Amino acid sequence: QVQLVESGGGLVQAGDSLRLSCAASGRTFSSYAMGWFRRAPGPEREFVAAISGSGFDKNYAASVKGRFTISRDNAKNTVYLQMNSLKEEDTAVYYCAAANTLWAVVSRSVNYWGQGTPVTVSS
Repeated sequence: QVQLVESGGGLVQAGDSLRLSCAASGRTFSSYAMGWFRRAPGPEREFVAAISGSGFDKNYAASVKGRFTISRDNAKNTVYLQMNSLKEEDTAVYYCAAANTLWAVVSRSVNYWGQGTPVTVSS
């Protein structure tokens, strides 16, 4: 029912900024909480950020607080991840996700996943 497509990844230097976008299909976008996860080389996928359907409630992983900002534009069916002060350890494939509630995103109870967009941070 819902398809998610990420974009905006690339190769940047440490300290640079990057904005990721996730475009969603469907006409019930505002009813979903959204989130971002990332996967470094290997099988594990790490929670990064989550936002409620209204956009007024947000949660972040401790490793990105103060550097990353999640936002959404429901009129455009799009969620964003603004990444500032990037570090080498931020290098990963970043995935967009949709779930029933913000808590579901944080708890990894995800209904839909995007295909991922790679981010590489070099020193």
